[in-house]
Amino acid sequence: MTGPTTRTSRIPILGWLRTYDRSWLRGDLIAGVTVLALVVPKNLGYAGIAGIPLQNGLYAAAAGAILYAIFGTSRQISVGPSSGLAAVAASAVLAAGIVDEKAVASFVAGITLASGVLYLLVAVLRMGWIAQFLSRAVVTGFLFGAAIDVVIGELPKLTGTKVSGNNPLQELRSWVTTLGDVQVATVVVGVVSLAVVFGLRLVAPKVPGALVLVVGGLLASRLLDLGERGVALVGDVPRGLPAVVLPDLALMWDHVAVGAVAAFALVLIGFSQTAGDARAFAAKHRYQIDIDQESVAQGFANAGSGVLQGMPVSTSLSASSLNDHSGARSGLASLTTGFTVLLTLLFLAPLFSDLPKPVLAAIIIEAVVMGMMDLAEMRRLFRVKRFDFGVAVAALLGALVFGVLVGVLIGVALSIFWLVKVSTRPYIATLAREPGTDVYRDLSDHPDGELVPGIAVIRMDGGLFFATSDALEDRIREVIHGDRAVTAIVLDCGGIDFIDSQGSAKMADLLDLVDDSDAVLRLARLKAAVRATLELDGVLQRLGTDHVHGNVARAVEAERRERALRPSSPRDARPEAAEGSSRPDE
Repeated sequence: MTGPTTRTSRIPILGWLRTYDRSWLRGDLIAGVTVLALVVPKNLGYAGIAGIPLQNGLYAAAAGAILYAIFGTSRQISVGPSSGLAAVAASAVLAAGIVDEKAVASFVAGITLASGVLYLLVAVLRMGWIAQFLSRAVVTGFLFGAAIDVVIGELPKLTGTKVSGNNPLQELRSWVTTLGDVQVATVVVGVVSLAVVFGLRLVAPKVPGALVLVVGGLLASRLLDLGERGVALVGDVPRGLPAVVLPDLALMWDHVAVGAVAAFALVLIGFSQTAGDARAFAAKHRYQIDIDQESVAQGFANAGSGVLQGMPVSTSLSASSLNDHSGARSGLASLTTGFTVLLTLLFLAPLFSDLPKPVLAAIIIEAVVMGMMDLAEMRRLFRVKRFDFGVAVAALLGALVFGVLVGVLIGVALSIFWLVKVSTRPYIATLAREPGTDVYRDLSDHPDGELVPGIAVIRMDGGLFFATSDALEDRIREVIHGDRAVTAIVLDCGGIDFIDSQGSAKMADLLDLVDDSDAVLRLARLKAAVRATLELDGVLQRLGTDHVHGNVARAVEAERRERALRPSSPRDARPEAAEGSSRPDE
């Protein structure tokens, strides 16, 4: 039978409602309503990015906020549509070649539902580590490129013109050629809207610029009759609550490959954002989160959004930060936001019908520029690690040239490439003795260290497994064949914390290698787990327990004693093996 603890761990709201502190109530309610003022106008814009009806963005906002509050473990997180996920959805629609508005809405809801199922699968398989799969450099570059893509896509709404092209660069070139046919009233509204939303961010960052712009745009539309002056309006936004509607399965099957890639991309990007933000708020307020349960929460939030005709949802850092600063102390704040969004749909939705499209474009541009174009991080990458900067630029160009969805795949490929590159090239240092001591240090960091004549001391950092074992063999071959004076190798294993069956087999191969070269292998600082594996595989029995030592100094001293007792080997007989002829390993 399922006990109370199991139920509350799977449905966290049951736990925090029982222990709710009434002193939190005022802060939670204020935070929930405050976040509403931010998310409603922005989610209208995110729906515009994805190309779905504006009300569908609010459906997703309500579903995400309410379902996350029920299943999530973070007390400050605000879940809803985001600019990055909207860009991925829009790219998937473009890749699938869908143009009909109803079909677009159904397809976006379908990939949202599919991503929710993937999240739940991640939770069942306990694959929360997937949150760290995309490197920060890849995410930074990809989002930057996606933001440029979105901005270019919104430019025609600011000028009242139409463009063509298969990628953002072609669309930009097409837009430039239409500047002679701009609609003057549309340009005026667009320029004023951009000035207002960016100006408020500069002079009054605490003022919700998107809300001010929406209210101002609606008033201007009514008072100045902008629709009659040629300014395009967003059109009918119906009043009412979302209905449960399953996506068109035939449509999804027709575009199953694009849908699968899009769902995978949504999970990678969304979960990497959610996990990082949840950890940050938990550390700030000193409580624990459950990453696997976070995957469950994101799964239900996206699945719920999908069946309610919504769009992909994830953590909104701006909304979560506002939630936190406004006094949110529990999931009640998120519940408040979700239910007030539903009230907005019931009573205020038709008001948005007269919103000028240039105003919506300005909201979208501000959201992606400020939320996705991280210039500070790009500068930091350039300053700190040029390779990471190159990876970010490659992801940026991939999203810009080939589209956002392909950009995600390029980002994944770059992450895999970087992971393989780092994993298969462990650092193997040459160690030298600190003068006057028994301490052995990395020769590259301490060039004044003393090398031991005839004995090469090396240290491998990282696990010894299928991806790294060849690197160790190559290094030992380099030592043996590169310096004929070396008759013994001491391998400092203090940095080897893991070994698999292939790593153990490679250690046996190394014994054969040193034996064939008339050399000796000694191990130092062997960890218990590694030792146990080598014993099970019979490697230590072949090596001999007298060749396993507590530290490097003891291994070197034991080799010196045995060398004095054993007969000269063929390597010892060579002139270059004379005492004192040892040189640093190259």
